[in-house]
Amino acid sequence: MQTVIIASENPVKINAVKGAFHKVFPSIPFKFVGIDVPSNVSPQPRSEKECIQGANNRVENCKKAIPNADFWVGIEAGIEHHNFDMASFSWTIIHSKEGLIGKATTGTSFLPEAIVELIDSGKELGEAMDIVFGEYDSKQNNGAVGLLTGNAITRQQIHEVAVILALIPFKHPHLYHHH
Repeated sequence: MQTVIIASENPVKINAVKGAFHKVFPSIPFKFVGIDVPSNVSPQPRSEKECIQGANNRVENCKKAIPNADFWVGIEAGIEHHNFDMASFSWTIIHSKEGLIGKATTGTSFLPEAIVELIDSGKELGEAMDIVFGEYDSKQNNGAVGLLTGNAITRQQIHEVAVILALIPFKHPHLYHHH
């Protein structure tokens, strides 16, 4: 049994990680543990750099909290201004006890103006989505991407794809160097 520590107690992220690991390694039994650890960045990372830093910090804080595991997974959502547009994306970083590192990002979507204005006035993306769409706690459900696509892509699906991509080095360890 291999243990995977997830730097989140959000059921959406936990289920995305479970789905990805089972798809990439169908014959390995895994135990998944979600824990709440700090990202040590702002609650709403506002650049790709800050987002990657947050995912990295979550992994490191997971390793400190539970050092005896096989994998540690950090997922951090972020936004970034591109001129007048605002991109929304998420980074996944995975460490293994062997010292391999996998990383990947979700697809990027661009947020509507009403959402951008709320974020620029200090709201987090999840809060802004709830206000504009009249939802409650959407980030625990199908998320911004679910609301914007009419659930053609849910938050869980978009995270699961990123985790699968981040697992590539662990699927082919001889092709990737250890850190």
